[in-house]
Amino acid sequence: MRYSIIKPITLIICCSVLLIAHAQKGAANKFKVIAFFTAKQDPAHISFVHEANQWFPEMAVKYHFTYDSTNNWNNLNDSFLRDYQVVIFLDTRPDSLPQRIAFEKYMKGGGAWMGFHFSAFALTPSAYPQNWDWYHNEFLGAGEYKSNTWRPTSAILRVEDSKHPATRHLATTFKAAPNEWYCWQKDLRADPNIKILASIDTSSFPLGTGPKPNEIWHSGYYPVVWTNTKYRMLYLNMGHNDMDYEHHTNEQLSSTFSSDTQNRLIIDGLLWLGSKQHK
Repeated sequence: MRYSIIKPITLIICCSVLLIAHAQKGAANKFKVIAFFTAKQDPAHISFVHEANQWFPEMAVKYHFTYDSTNNWNNLNDSFLRDYQVVIFLDTRPDSLPQRIAFEKYMKGGGAWMGFHFSAFALTPSAYPQNWDWYHNEFLGAGEYKSNTWRPTSAILRVEDSKHPATRHLATTFKAAPNEWYCWQKDLRADPNIKILASIDTSSFPLGTGPKPNEIWHSGYYPVVWTNTKYRMLYLNMGHNDMDYEHHTNEQLSSTFSSDTQNRLIIDGLLWLGSKQHK
């Protein structure tokens, strides 16, 4: 009789310990994310923003973090950012001086950032000139936009650092979702603070379909995912869906979140940023 009484008590204690451990694990993952977006002009960027604002809340439930989004860039200020551990730029960058000062202060103070595709774009002259040296030259390290592939197509990406928390679950190469791929003014390999995590694999060439010859890449080195080791940040060149421009329907023809492996990269990168680990 004594054994039959002790056994249920032991089971209850074991179950309680497991539940507490699970709860502690979930609590350890909890962090708050704020995503800024503009979602204007290019239908492909608007399409991506809408997708992201559906996908990230689903991931937030699964991985125990909080996801908020806003198109009010005036929220990029000290008091607002104080409540968030990770900032995401989904499609653009801040333009006003107070917003830029607040973001630089946030990053230098230990904040974390994830940026997609157009958030790194700068071209002089254009509607998005390179007029923010700290962001484009030091923080991102890429300088100005130089060229791109067209139309949006999938690419085989090569993982260059398999030990980084964002890429450790990925194979050496994987197929990315369709995207418009960017080339940059600066060679990121020459910057000692930049750690390139993934680049276009040579098996992708020729990459792009044109119609302009310069929109098809046949060779070269093109980083698409990297981090600056001076900051808690991760830039991903993904974020431009294929759209039906030709027939003027602007119908979405591809999804940035259609690749499970690419999704793994994004969520592992976000969890790393939210964990406050710096590598």
